[in-house]
Amino acid sequence: MSKQQRGTIVITGVGRQRSIGAGIARGLAADGWDLVLGYWRPYDDRIGLERGASDPDEIAEECRALGVRVDLVEADLATAHAPATLIEAGAAHGDLCGLVLSHCESVNSSVLDTTIESWDRHFAVNARAIWLLIKAFAEQLPEAPTTEPTGRIVALTSDHTVHNLPYGASKGALDRIVVAAAVELGARGLRANVINPGPIDTGWMTPEIRQSGLERTPAGRLGTPQDTADLVRFLMSDAGSWITGQVLYSNGGFRTAH
Repeated sequence: MSKQQRGTIVITGVGRQRSIGAGIARGLAADGWDLVLGYWRPYDDRIGLERGASDPDEIAEECRALGVRVDLVEADLATAHAPATLIEAGAAHGDLCGLVLSHCESVNSSVLDTTIESWDRHFAVNARAIWLLIKAFAEQLPEAPTTEPTGRIVALTSDHTVHNLPYGASKGALDRIVVAAAVELGARGLRANVINPGPIDTGWMTPEIRQSGLERTPAGRLGTPQDTADLVRFLMSDAGSWITGQVLYSNGGFRTAH
């Protein structure tokens, strides 16, 4: 498929070079997709993981070097208006056809110490924004029933809940929202899936967490952003269009390890 036939994909959560979102952006750019990359610098400042002063711009330039158009949009997905802003940026060129949801709010807390503010912020970013992004994206699709794919959505989830309660609970809501979209909007050509990538070290792992992850992964190594990007690339391709409404585990066997 030529670049002219591919169109534009919006990707959220592309604020750091080591993020899964950055890996996905590079992979999709290599396949010829034009991109709108969403990020929110204050979140990256707050969580304090490894990044450079201009990571979003550098990621965008890497993708542009592969011959695609890239727009950067800084948007706070904890606000109700930000999802529409991102989708409008993607739709502005008239060929929006994909949405990758790789952003998150993730701050550790447990049953007894989670605050109302933290709970609400997690659900605003990890659940409400997912719904609003999907809604705005779906409103761009043709209304006439079709068996051909007209739009593709991939969202990232996680099983992590213990001592990361609001994150895990809101990711559970994400799964249900995406699967509901696949069923409710399938007749309009929407294909929507969730990927659970397992533990990927994007800068948050301690040596102890890294070793524990290795011991529980039958494939013998931790996952990388490239591993997730490869599956996203497949789902965005014609070859992946028969897969929809699924929660896919791409994690080297981590989920089933004992």
